[in-house]
Amino acid sequence: MYVAVEGGEAAIDNAHLLLAHARRGDPAVPELSVAQIAEQLTILVDRVMTEGSLYDRELAALALKQARGDVIEAIFLVRAFRTTLPRFGSTEAIDTRAIEIRRRVSATFKDLPGGQVLGPTFDYTHRLIDFALAAEGDPPPPAEAPAAPAETIVPRVTDLLGDEDLIERESAPDPSLPVGDLTREPMSFPADRDLRLQALARGDEGFVLALGYSTQRGFGRTHPFVGEIRVGEVEVEFMPEELGFPVPLGTLTVTECQMVNQFKGSAEVPPQFTRGYGLAFGQSERKAMAMSLVDRALRARELGEEIKGPAQDEEFVLSHADNLQATGFVEHLKLPHYVDFQAELELVRRMRAEHASRASEDAVETREAAE
Repeated sequence: MYVAVEGGEAAIDNAHLLLAHARRGDPAVPELSVAQIAEQLTILVDRVMTEGSLYDRELAALALKQARGDVIEAIFLVRAFRTTLPRFGSTEAIDTRAIEIRRRVSATFKDLPGGQVLGPTFDYTHRLIDFALAAEGDPPPPAEAPAAPAETIVPRVTDLLGDEDLIERESAPDPSLPVGDLTREPMSFPADRDLRLQALARGDEGFVLALGYSTQRGFGRTHPFVGEIRVGEVEVEFMPEELGFPVPLGTLTVTECQMVNQFKGSAEVPPQFTRGYGLAFGQSERKAMAMSLVDRALRARELGEEIKGPAQDEEFVLSHADNLQATGFVEHLKLPHYVDFQAELELVRRMRAEHASRASEDAVETREAAE
């Protein structure tokens, strides 16, 4: 028994060395630097930061390098590191109206205060492989610098609808209530919306995207319009108790999406639009959009709607959205299950023997009846 353990440890140590060798690849090829990953694979880095719940571009890039590009493994590394960091408190809620806009689009209004800002996006590309990139040259400069709104505060599309009382009112948070934190307390049901949004932000992008898509195909009562997507830098503030006023800590790049959905109203509420909300680190538009679709679907019970689709089932969505939990439960199947399998094997053999015995007896009875 102990020999097997020692042999297993040696094999694992060697596997670590093989992993490092495979990670480096061909030594004749220049090694990829953390700075290159952070600067040139920005959308991938943004996903690792979002689902890793830690805004640190260099650390996320390093995790991607260590994980050989395995996004979920990189997220695991970032979350593990995050648990070692001290907690000083909670920041003030960021004011996304004051984003220094890099990109802003709305599918609901063509002309809106502050204007549309296309910014860097794949939305208008032809999805053709650009072989010129293999030459590794610098791209030509843009014809002109992208225009951004000059206003410090750019109103949201939902604010414009709110001025006409056409969309549900946002309720102000109660400052006396503690801020929910999934990283410290396990999820329980029913979950408040703040915890649901945390779970969706940390959730696997592909899973959340698939659920959002399901709501568009009829498995959920949503008829969404992109009220607005905005990407840019926003200031983060923290209020020390000894000062009594907030002080800036720095800036974050975030993507915010607000979906506008139809709602026929009820006996108490007139017909109006409802909201779905998504927020993610960096330029993570796909994640923020999917998140806002699922957020709206999860509000079905709150809005008195019948629950018909998986995306409306809070326990189903939130229990399966986290890619690290899913990975752990799936990948544990690679661990030794020799005893369990031997038990299953003996059971199947016994059942097959009983089946064969019954089949033989039935055959004898059939033959005797025929005679």
